[in-house]
Amino acid sequence: MSDHLASLALALGIFSLGFISIGPNILAIIGTSMERGRAQGKRLAMGVAVGSGLWATLTVGGLTALITAYAEAVTVLKVFGAGYLLWLAYKAFRSAARPEGDIAARAARGGNLFLRGLTVQMTNPKAALQWIAIVGIGLGPEAPLWTGLALIAIATSLSLAGHLAYAVTFSTQPVIVFYRRARRWIDAGLGLFFTFAAFKLATFER
Repeated sequence: MSDHLASLALALGIFSLGFISIGPNILAIIGTSMERGRAQGKRLAMGVAVGSGLWATLTVGGLTALITAYAEAVTVLKVFGAGYLLWLAYKAFRSAARPEGDIAARAARGGNLFLRGLTVQMTNPKAALQWIAIVGIGLGPEAPLWTGLALIAIATSLSLAGHLAYAVTFSTQPVIVFYRRARRWIDAGLGLFFTFAAFKLATFER
């Protein structure tokens, strides 16, 4: 059981740290909150979070069946997961090396921003790759049902809380100024963590 908990904790930790590195979805939430108000930013955030939950459910279901049928598939997923983490480390180090710059946040357009956020997340190929890696990290060939259900429930809750937090707090100028000043240190720390996590995943025996 301890091995399953360790894998689940690593997968959820990597998923959570993804919120610290601001990407296109988060930039859209920040821009929408600043330009159209927090309520609209929250609607967009909830759509993105629900999309994350759907990706988690689809990926857990599909990869669990694959791993159950072919135990060797977990090795492939481990390699994919380690490669994904190294790619995240490269992106973080590259971002840390860039000079200070503005946060290019633009508001999302459209009437129903919940559906806008859901559609953007479900049609994002990077989201699919992310979830394949995360599920490959969190589930093994002998993982019990509860680990998959826990991964879906906790990741969806974290996604909802994280995206809503951006809609509320990063819509204020002082927070954006603070993040801009600390960004390079944050990205450098993320790069080190993702490199370490890739090594642990590649050498971890289930």
